[in-house]
Amino acid sequence: MQLKKIAVIGATGYSGEELIRLLQRHTGVDLVCVTSRQNAGKSLGEVYPKFRGQKYASLQFSPSDPKAVVDSGAGIVFLALPHGLAAEFAEPLLKAGLRVIDLSADFRLKDEAVYKEFYGHDHPAPGLLAQSVYGLPELYRKEIGAANLVASPGCYPTSIILPLVPLLKARLIDPKSIVVSSMSGVSGAGRKVEADYLFVECNESVRPYSVPKHRHLSEIEQELSKAAGDKIMINFTPHLIPVNRGILSTTYASPMSGTTLEKISGVFAESYGKEPFVRLLGAEAYPDLKNVSYTNFIDIAWRHDPRTGRVILMSAEDNLVKGASGQAIQSLNLMCGLPETTGL
Repeated sequence: MQLKKIAVIGATGYSGEELIRLLQRHTGVDLVCVTSRQNAGKSLGEVYPKFRGQKYASLQFSPSDPKAVVDSGAGIVFLALPHGLAAEFAEPLLKAGLRVIDLSADFRLKDEAVYKEFYGHDHPAPGLLAQSVYGLPELYRKEIGAANLVASPGCYPTSIILPLVPLLKARLIDPKSIVVSSMSGVSGAGRKVEADYLFVECNESVRPYSVPKHRHLSEIEQELSKAAGDKIMINFTPHLIPVNRGILSTTYASPMSGTTLEKISGVFAESYGKEPFVRLLGAEAYPDLKNVSYTNFIDIAWRHDPRTGRVILMSAEDNLVKGASGQAIQSLNLMCGLPETTGL
């Protein structure tokens, strides 16, 4: 089998590092290019001592330049860059005939006005929005396989969209009643030096942030609205918790008339029963971050509260794997015609 040549732009952030960890064990690809402005000329083994003695330890970082990526011979590129910057690379790479999987928020939204509302500036490449595919394999498997530009979802959205979409499509919950509370590990903020993310600020503490309008709300509401066939707005409160990785989301919604726990269970089984990375815990077990850490699984559980009449959905995932790099590799496998679980 001919290996697919892969590049990772922005390989020194948490998502980039996780991509390298996973690609090292991937049997269908050859990592030929990693880029970093600060570490150009250094090897992966120098920058990440944990990769010493492993498959790509001697691979040197190239400057963050589209031409260097094209010259490497890579056919598919991961953009592990901040929003706004990723689009600057996507345009020339797509023009050069490469396929792009973007882990930033630059191509997740179809409406450039919504992008400006949530991200505070005009979209840097609005002409590409129409061709981007939202990279949730469980919902858009066929479209991802044929795509040249995949917009890999955010970590919070994955944990919220996957439990809600089947119930919205089946008209089992009231779209206007949705309230979500989520908790994220500190790596969700990215590899940056800011006072809010220092150990002494985060350890032994929990705090909400970005209330009431977290940026991820834009893509969450876009995908939920699509599932419901009507515009949806939800309440979403994220919290920072003192763990390295992981997201746990709890969603509350009012059931529609005639909804039962058995119907909810049946819809989940029909939607995700054969999905390789969705584990349905049912109405008895609980999701736990320790059970999804370093994996590409999302664990989903559900309850009905007879006292309040509300449905409660619970999900857990690793924000750096299913919420970022692992999910991006799922898309890579679909684009390459490989088994979806390869390398994961």
